[in-house]
Amino acid sequence: MTYVATHQDAFKAIADPNRRKMLDMMLQDACTVGALAAALAISQPAASQHMLVMRLAGLVDERVEGRRTFYSVRAAQLRTVADWIAKYEAFWTEKLDALETHLARMKN
Repeated sequence: MTYVATHQDAFKAIADPNRRKMLDMMLQDACTVGALAAALAISQPAASQHMLVMRLAGLVDERVEGRRTFYSVRAAQLRTVADWIAKYEAFWTEKLDALETHLARMKN
């Protein structure tokens, strides 16, 4: 088993609500740290720290234009999270289908 530092774990990176909001914003368009900080009403150093965590987890790409750096989502890195969630989605779909069948039988 390979050790993954907490700052490189996509699950830990998306655990913070501000980071999830930042990802949502960057999904629409590339953003600077300043724009993200302003939209979330947090300090620029706090936004930079969140961005560092997401960069180390591989969740964002950066593009430098002059003195500004734009960040965008690297959605492929979220595949691990999506695959993990899919197991539970299948589990609940199966359970709800079974419940629906059971209730239909009880009705008849």
